[in-house]
Amino acid sequence: MLDSAIKAARQVFSPPFRAVLFKSLGLTLLLLAVGWIGLQALAEHLLTLENPTLNLVARIVAGLGTALGMLFLVVPVTAAIAGLFLDDIAEVVEREHYPRDPAGAAVPLVRGLALSARFGLLVLGLNLLMLPLLFVPVIGQIIWLVVNAYLLSREYFSLAAMRFRSEADATALRRRNRFKVFAAGLVTAALVIVPFANLLTPLFATAFFVHLHKRVARADAQRLGTEASPPRLRP
Repeated sequence: MLDSAIKAARQVFSPPFRAVLFKSLGLTLLLLAVGWIGLQALAEHLLTLENPTLNLVARIVAGLGTALGMLFLVVPVTAAIAGLFLDDIAEVVEREHYPRDPAGAAVPLVRGLALSARFGLLVLGLNLLMLPLLFVPVIGQIIWLVVNAYLLSREYFSLAAMRFRSEADATALRRRNRFKVFAAGLVTAALVIVPFANLLTPLFATAFFVHLHKRVARADAQRLGTEASPPRLRP
């Protein structure tokens, strides 16, 4: 797994990734900017204190809350962007590192967008429910990390696996290797916490889980006595 993470990190800034890097980074910043403006507007609407001192304190607290809200928004934004660029990134990873393997089939655009939207809404909803826990020292942060590790690992692994197998087969493969997939999700969720580095999460996580899927599929195939990553025709 460490090897897969290192390979993914190296590829993020490689020449074949640059076009996708700029598009992904630009869209991530755009969505976060929209989120920032929305949070600021909400804070301004709620701040109606007449006392200047209290109003200043409230604005400072609101500013800190907005900053926390931006960290909160990174996860659903990352989940929403994943499906848009996964096939572009996966093709580069597969071509450079697995040239002898059958090429994966791109997930149909509408299907990919639907999956990303579904995962994004799920991540957003669960993170909203967990928002109060972020104010509980240590325990709240651990719960947040574990839940988002599960959500991100589920999405990224499923999207990478569905280039080679049906959604049902991808889910079955993920469940048979749940501990490895979850551990990779912990790495991804930890990256989300790091300022600025978290903007690269969609690219890194996509490449990371493409590598992980390849390793898991081969190990699973050896165990079951079948071909790893069989090509699959899509309508």
